[in-house]
Amino acid sequence: MSETIGYILISIGVVFDVLGCIGLVRLPDVYNRLQAATKCVTLGTCMILIGAAVIGFGSGANALATKALICTVFVLLTSPTGAHALARGSYKAGVPLWRGSVIDEYRKSGEKES
Repeated sequence: MSETIGYILISIGVVFDVLGCIGLVRLPDVYNRLQAATKCVTLGTCMILIGAAVIGFGSGANALATKALICTVFVLLTSPTGAHALARGSYKAGVPLWRGSVIDEYRKSGEKES
């Protein structure tokens, strides 16, 4: 039973990873691409790792499952932080928004440029 649940979680994770990769190719600017990479790929990778942990705990490979859960926590902490740093750095470096962008909340916030 745990193997079936694990494979379902892994399958869902692969679908999210594929959608994130499609977003990286199809979206128009760096900010939209970061959003696709952060949300889809983080969720997809975490689902794959949780699925591997479920399979590992079910088959007695507790060391594998523990490592998968530790990697999940690492991905959850570092991926959004890295994407935020990349987006902020891109904006400060002058990378333009897509011309179809409607609003620039960062400019409206009044934070001083450094």
